[in-house]
Amino acid sequence: MTIPGWRRLSRTLLPLFLCGAVLPIAGCWDRKEINDVLLVSAIGIDKTNEKVELSVQIVVPKATGGGQQSMGGGGGGGGGGGGTNPTFVNSATGTTIADAMAKLQEQISRKIFWGQLKVLVIGEKLAKEGIREHVDYLARHPQSRLRIHVFVSKGKAANILEVLPPLEKSSAESARELANLQLGMNKTMKELLQMLKGEAGAAALPRIEEVPPKTGGEKDHTTLRLNGTAVFKKGKMVGYVNDELTRGILWVRNEIKRATITIVPKEAKGHVSLELIRAKTQQIPHIEKGTWKMTLKAVAEDDVVQNAANLDLLQPTIIKMLQQQAEKDLENRVYMALEKVQKGMKADIFGFAEAFHRKYPKQWAAAKDRWDQIFPHVEVKVDAKVYIHRPGLSTEPPAVPENEVHK
Repeated sequence: MTIPGWRRLSRTLLPLFLCGAVLPIAGCWDRKEINDVLLVSAIGIDKTNEKVELSVQIVVPKATGGGQQSMGGGGGGGGGGGGTNPTFVNSATGTTIADAMAKLQEQISRKIFWGQLKVLVIGEKLAKEGIREHVDYLARHPQSRLRIHVFVSKGKAANILEVLPPLEKSSAESARELANLQLGMNKTMKELLQMLKGEAGAAALPRIEEVPPKTGGEKDHTTLRLNGTAVFKKGKMVGYVNDELTRGILWVRNEIKRATITIVPKEAKGHVSLELIRAKTQQIPHIEKGTWKMTLKAVAEDDVVQNAANLDLLQPTIIKMLQQQAEKDLENRVYMALEKVQKGMKADIFGFAEAFHRKYPKQWAAAKDRWDQIFPHVEVKVDAKVYIHRPGLSTEPPAVPENEVHK
């Protein structure tokens, strides 16, 4: 074989030789037996006696069928564990989260593993005193993920972790699924850090609370629900807004995903319910003669999901009337949220600071140190447009006699 031919052959065989050489060492070199670790699915942080209380929700291997499983490599699975609860909660207190974590590890015979962490719950008392120093640990921890969902609890965070919901395996799973429904605020650790680091230093997090059993019977279960939004300024919780105002906040932030509104039509009996299918809000900042202004252009596309009124939805005048009332409802909702948060709490959780910074960088550089004084006085105008595309399978009320239908 000539030298050029040998060189071409060597170029072809060398990659194959290298792949073959590493195959014997490829395997589960980084595997960790589940018998040696405990998986943390959620953590809660509270303030107790001037110290930080760290609570961890730990997955029970027997309850989840984790006999001889491994993490990182391969491995088989064992049998389930009868009626054992799928999770349990352990707590420890310390000067910092790191200190509490070290004391918590002293109580547990297996290494605590954070790689499967899904949820962080911040207790209400700790949230009011400040969260900046605590999220620092969670952002630095090599096993913690920035995609975890963050909530503020009504009362203690540890109580949320101890809830055993009827539909999900754990309260962590239930909280995550509630957030993913996007009916209210939905924030991850990454988004929280971005808000705290932002121009305004304000943040908004979903508020989670327990729903006690209706009758208190043995078969009844405590469940969880998202109820409003916790508002932060300079890392401290300064207030709370309810579900209705949360909808207005989501509109301003261009984060509204799902919504159903019910309006009372003029000159008709009953109600009409509309379901949101698409939405978009545009923030348009202006600075005119030293006055800071913001125009919010909100556009919604809705479907009629229930016509509980005597209206013929085939008539353009009826549809136009419903659209106008829906626009008024949207504008009122946004103005109420602005009144509560902008005027009352003076916390820019809407992103106005970033919008002014992008459009007016020079003016912003001169005014950013005074933003806390400027923001409450920003003049906001809401311009809402609602379009109803589909009235449903039936244009006229199917259960109303024709002579009673309002056209």
